[in-house]
Amino acid sequence: MTLVKHRPAHFSNLFDEFFGNYPVNWGKDIQAAFGNPKVNIHETADAYHVELNAPGRNKEDFKIDVENGLLTISYEKKTETENKEYKTIRKEFSYQSFKRSFNLDENIDANAIQAKYENGVLKLLLPKKEEVKTAPKQITIS
Repeated sequence: MTLVKHRPAHFSNLFDEFFGNYPVNWGKDIQAAFGNPKVNIHETADAYHVELNAPGRNKEDFKIDVENGLLTISYEKKTETENKEYKTIRKEFSYQSFKRSFNLDENIDANAIQAKYENGVLKLLLPKKEEVKTAPKQITIS
């Protein structure tokens, strides 16, 4: 006789999401599991491009600071006022406050950092200082 134990589907998915990659990715995605948005960082010859996935938020609620070589991006969740005219049956949207910090390389021009929020993505441009920008150079073989 074979005994098969079934977990409810919602519990199984939660369990698999949280522990599925143990120990390979243990700790890497722990912040993301608790509300920190995912980040992509790209480099070009002139700048670094940071993209923070944060849909459903207002650009006025983001705060971006640079202090002592540390770039900090934060979002403060505004308290929602309860509407007495209707009752919420189900609420799955969750916009938690977060704070992400990144060490800035000394080659980044912190005074020229730009940010924009479009289509749910906060995009930052971190330009490199002029003396750091390198143009591709072809070396001739003699």
